[in-house]
Amino acid sequence: MNNILFAFSVTLLAGLCTGIGSAIAFFAKKTNTKFLSISLGFSAGVMIYVSMVEIFFKAKECLTTELGEKTGSWVAVIAFFGGMLLIALIDKFVPTAENPHELYKVEDINSKNASSDVKLLRMGLFTALAVGIHNFPEGLATFISALHETSIAIPIAVAIAIHNIPEGIAVSVPVYYATGDRKKAFLYSFLSGLSEPAGALIGYLILMPFINDLMFGIIFAAVAGIMVFISLDELLPSAREYGEHHLSIYGLVSGMVVMAISLLLFI
Repeated sequence: MNNILFAFSVTLLAGLCTGIGSAIAFFAKKTNTKFLSISLGFSAGVMIYVSMVEIFFKAKECLTTELGEKTGSWVAVIAFFGGMLLIALIDKFVPTAENPHELYKVEDINSKNASSDVKLLRMGLFTALAVGIHNFPEGLATFISALHETSIAIPIAVAIAIHNIPEGIAVSVPVYYATGDRKKAFLYSFLSGLSEPAGALIGYLILMPFINDLMFGIIFAAVAGIMVFISLDELLPSAREYGEHHLSIYGLVSGMVVMAISLLLFI
């Protein structure tokens, strides 16, 4: 029970960081693009390293124990790419105009030209919905990782939290354009982050009756695929767009180094 509460708390805190992005949009005068670029690159480094070096191999180890070396290895690889396919399909069905990958800056909040292009409340609501849809599988990934591997829970949660900050900006800015109401924009941004703990809770309740070593191995391999795809499809492109190319790479390598050291400390 303590592990479940810990995993849920970590997922909840990571999800609510969309509210931090929203607060930054309203209280900062200018976006610190260099900081965001390095931070997003750092998050990608953490998630790629831990997925490829730790999570995937633990999943494979679990599956080969249950199914044998050859079958277990095949199932691990299929589950890994299945996780990628899941998040790719979610991306595919989110309308392009409301996709949360579109970047916004704090200074956009006062842009008269931007506000004239907004489709009023529809765009604001669908942006929040799109972020919520994206955060749902991320919440399950964070929760499962924290539930079964507490040593990697905090770094993953920090990486997801950093990733959610620009998403909070991406929600709050269009919602503000749509409504002219800062409180409502903050609320929608804040609520969109709740889909992460919701994803964790619903996913766990659905999967709980079926959880055994075989199911755990499949889920863990899929989680690795989800996190690698998020890093390559969202974090690194965003990091490059917010800042210089080299800053995102420095952040990426730094994230890998920190994750590697943190894993070594738990040996």
